[in-house]
Amino acid sequence: MTTKAPASVKLFPEESIEKKVYSIVEKFKENIPVPNERNRLAFSLLSYVKNIGDEPFTIVKSNKLTIKNITNEELADKLKADLDRIKL
Repeated sequence: MTTKAPASVKLFPEESIEKKVYSIVEKFKENIPVPNERNRLAFSLLSYVKNIGDEPFTIVKSNKLTIKNITNEELADKLKADLDRIKL
């Protein structure tokens, strides 16, 4: 019996808005230790950057993240500051 090779992953280009948002969230990997939670947060923040989603304060609270060594408000403030620099 054989198995198929895993699907290949196509990475976002370095200059894409998606790559920038996911990179911002990755900076907080010590504060958000679960990789899937970081991916979910980045996906939600991408909607904010595209002007169709909630503010980072609401997103951090509603995503029920496992956060360490920082409060929800501090994390949301830092994310908002970084995202406002790249927001469309």
